[in-house]
Amino acid sequence: MEPLARIFGSHARLKMLRLFMFNRDTAFTTAEIAGRTKLAKEDVHHELAELCAAGLLHKKGVYASIRYHTNPRFEHLDALNLFIRETTSVQPRNMIKALKRAGTLRLVALSGFFTGVLEAQVDLLVVGDHLEERILANVMRSLEVEFGREIRYASFATADFRYRVGIYDRLLRDIFDYPHRLLIDKIGL
Repeated sequence: MEPLARIFGSHARLKMLRLFMFNRDTAFTTAEIAGRTKLAKEDVHHELAELCAAGLLHKKGVYASIRYHTNPRFEHLDALNLFIRETTSVQPRNMIKALKRAGTLRLVALSGFFTGVLEAQVDLLVVGDHLEERILANVMRSLEVEFGREIRYASFATADFRYRVGIYDRLLRDIFDYPHRLLIDKIGL
């Protein structure tokens, strides 16, 4: 169990905290929460009750249409948000290991959410040969569960990526002209 899960009492609570901190303007049903965190509904109900009792979450609606959202007036919201963002880190080895299942990787770049630039169009760029989109989509879903938010990604074949670099593609400029982090660079950027 990771240290933060021990501090917050459970891995389920940590996943839910990340979900609500990274999506502060979104309200979720219990089914959506269970789907996005890959937790059992019983665990979701238990953690929701605890987080509502603490004042971090509000619930609105009745019966089947009950939705939960972050309480903007929670007195420690900014400190908790900063703490969760600062301690949610990328494990490059684990990410690369998961991405390698999709094909032969030539370049993996982190931007957007991973570098603190929330306005970016792409959070993760994957360039490789023989990439299988289905496997890549499954890897992204598992990363989304871990990070508690949707990860916007783009994937290109190596030849297509080189062409786009050559024509100064706007999407690629949005990644490489702003803060980014290269996990793999076998292309030689």
